[in-house]
Amino acid sequence: MSWFSPPKELTYDMLNQRQLMALKFKKHKLAVASGFLLVALYTMAIFAPFFSPYGKYDRNLDYSYCPPHRLGFNTELGLYAKGVKRQIDPVTLQSFYVSAPENNAPLGFFVKGKSYKLWGLWEMDRHFFGVDLSKVPAVNNAAGRYVYFMSGADRYGYDIFSRIVQGATISLSVGLIGVLMSFMFGIIIGGISGYCGGKVDTVIQRLIEIINSFPHLPMWLALAAAVPSDWDPLQMYFAITLTLSFLSWTGLARVVRGKILSLREEDYAVAARLLGASHSRILFRHLLPGFTSHIIVSLSLTVPGMILGETSLSFLGLGLRPPVVSWGVMLQDCMNVKAVIDYPWLLAPVVMLVFAVLCFNFLGDGLRDAADPYASK
Repeated sequence: MSWFSPPKELTYDMLNQRQLMALKFKKHKLAVASGFLLVALYTMAIFAPFFSPYGKYDRNLDYSYCPPHRLGFNTELGLYAKGVKRQIDPVTLQSFYVSAPENNAPLGFFVKGKSYKLWGLWEMDRHFFGVDLSKVPAVNNAAGRYVYFMSGADRYGYDIFSRIVQGATISLSVGLIGVLMSFMFGIIIGGISGYCGGKVDTVIQRLIEIINSFPHLPMWLALAAAVPSDWDPLQMYFAITLTLSFLSWTGLARVVRGKILSLREEDYAVAARLLGASHSRILFRHLLPGFTSHIIVSLSLTVPGMILGETSLSFLGLGLRPPVVSWGVMLQDCMNVKAVIDYPWLLAPVVMLVFAVLCFNFLGDGLRDAADPYASK
């Protein structure tokens, strides 16, 4: 019997709650598709050096602000990127790119490229997709003529797509780590508030109201500005994660508190208390598992806020800073409106950000519907 697809001979009345939830979630096609897309996105982030054609610090100044390459196909090179070369207008001194067939770059899968260390452990030189240099003489590529920028290049000649893939490791992990920390704060504080009640509940709820009364963006800015500017990237990363978690646990705490208030007087909780079970055992062993599905839904809807928070702080220069690569750091190039107008491909990180947030929202909607399988059949 499969967890996700119960046997056909069973009727709705014979299915347990877990099977009903799985069946209802399966009917939410958009949520299922979003779940698979998020798995693909996080797989790409985990194996970022493999999926990115270039390293995040590999630059080619000859292709500064190069537009996205177009693709072509012929019998000699197979799939290739149509070559371009940079020229400068003698009057305006502005650079522009013209077609250069001699720079056509053959493409391929699992090609050899610049070596990297996967997770800092294994030395590798294979990339999932990129320029197949085995089809061109090495002497012809001495100046880096054969390149492929799927999403264009920035002012330093960095491949934007490669940096989007590499930056996903930071931007997406901030959401997960921040949610885990918010989970701990929300479960513990909300559980104590609902279980103890009385003055303890009143103090905790007033604290939550005070935190929620602050506008989040100014609060983020204040906390991020308090972080010393001389901290290294790892310290800054955890500081930003703590900042986001500090303001995101209150919603989960109120959900947990409300559920605990309704469950603490149930017969099984009273029986456990009469049998001598400790308060912590009753709370974490008997009460919290009763609404795990609602906790999962709340967490799935919190992740997008974490990702947007990191992006906002980094974009404003108060979060992660170069040389760290994240979607927010990349968007700092978009502060200049003229650059965005002239080089719209600089907004490519926004596309990935919107895509990830929408996937989390659709997944959360599907989980929220599945969390109450008895609402309708």
